[in-house]
Amino acid sequence: MSKHSGRGRVVGLPEWDRCAVMGVVNVTPDSFSDGGRWFDTTAAVKHGLQLVAEGADLVDVGGESTRPGASRVDEAEELRRVIPVVRGLASEGAVVSVDTMRASVATQALAAGAALVNDVSGGLADPAMIPAVAEAGAPFVVMHWRGFLEGGTVRGVYADVVAEVVDELHARVDAVLAGGISPDRIVVDPGLGFSKEADHDLSLLAHLDRLHALGHPLLVAASRKRFLGRVLAGPQGAPPPARERDAATAAVSALAAEAGAWAVRVHEVRATADAVRVARAVEGAREQRDAPGAGAPHQAHTTSSEPAVRPAAGSGARDPRPGGQGPSGAEGAR
Repeated sequence: MSKHSGRGRVVGLPEWDRCAVMGVVNVTPDSFSDGGRWFDTTAAVKHGLQLVAEGADLVDVGGESTRPGASRVDEAEELRRVIPVVRGLASEGAVVSVDTMRASVATQALAAGAALVNDVSGGLADPAMIPAVAEAGAPFVVMHWRGFLEGGTVRGVYADVVAEVVDELHARVDAVLAGGISPDRIVVDPGLGFSKEADHDLSLLAHLDRLHALGHPLLVAASRKRFLGRVLAGPQGAPPPARERDAATAAVSALAAEAGAWAVRVHEVRATADAVRVARAVEGAREQRDAPGAGAPHQAHTTSSEPAVRPAAGSGARDPRPGGQGPSGAEGAR
C-alpha cells in the first residue's frame, strides 16, 4: 500500500491527494509563537484567508493558549474570541477547525461553520466534549495528553516514549469510540511538546509508523516547537526564537508527509505547502517505478561528448491555485 492510500480518509472533510496543511490562527494574546498578532477578529479572519491563499487546506482557530504556564481563559472569553473568527472564515469558504478543550465552544463553533474539532486533551478536559462531538457527527482530533501545563511539563517521564504514547492514544481512541464518535471521523495526534522533552519528540517523529498502526489518520503538529529550537541551537547554543524555526518546521513537514501523515499543523504555511507537494511528487515517482509491469529505470548511455538534453525550464511549475485545490478541496503550545 502506498503512503498516499494509507493516509486515511476523514469523513466530513475534503479528501486531498497528499498530506494536508493545517494553518494556525491563534486568537490569543499569549500564544508562545504569535500571541497577540491576530487577537482582533478582523485581523484574525484576514490572516486565516491569507493562510488559505498561501496553501493551507484547513485553518485551525484557537482562543486559548496551551503553552506551559498559561492560565485558562473563561468560557465566555473563549467564545468571544473564537466564534466570530470561525464564522467569518467559514463564510468565505475556508475549511475551519476549532482548537478547543470545551464542549460549549466546540458546539457553537460547529454551528458557526467549523468542520473539525481539534481537542488537545482528546476529550479529557471536558466530559461533555465527546458526547457533543458525537451528536454533531463531526470529525475529532484525539491528541496524546497527560494534563494541563499550568505548572510546566506534566508527567514527562517515559521508559519508552513511543510505546507509551501509542498505548495511551489507543486507550483514548477506545474511549472516544465508546462515546459514539465514528471511527472514520477520528484523527490521532502524538502531542509533540506536550509533557515531552526534545528527545521524546524526535523519537516520536522517527517512529510515525507505530502511530499509523492505530488505524486512524495522523496529524503532526511540530510547528515552531521547543524541540526544534533545541535541534537548531546545538548542545551549547541558545535556541532561536519561535518565529525563526519555520525552515525547520517545513523540514519536519516534509518528513511527516513522507511518513504518511494525513496533515501537518503549521504557523507559516507557504514553505510547508511546498514541502508536502514535493514529498507527494517523490512518492508518486516511487509508485510509478514500483507499479506492476513497470520496466527497469532507463539509464541514458552516450558515446558522444555532447551533453545530455536538459528538461525545459519551468516544467515543474507549481499549481497557482491556493493549496492546489482551494478552500473546498509549544512548546506544547498552539
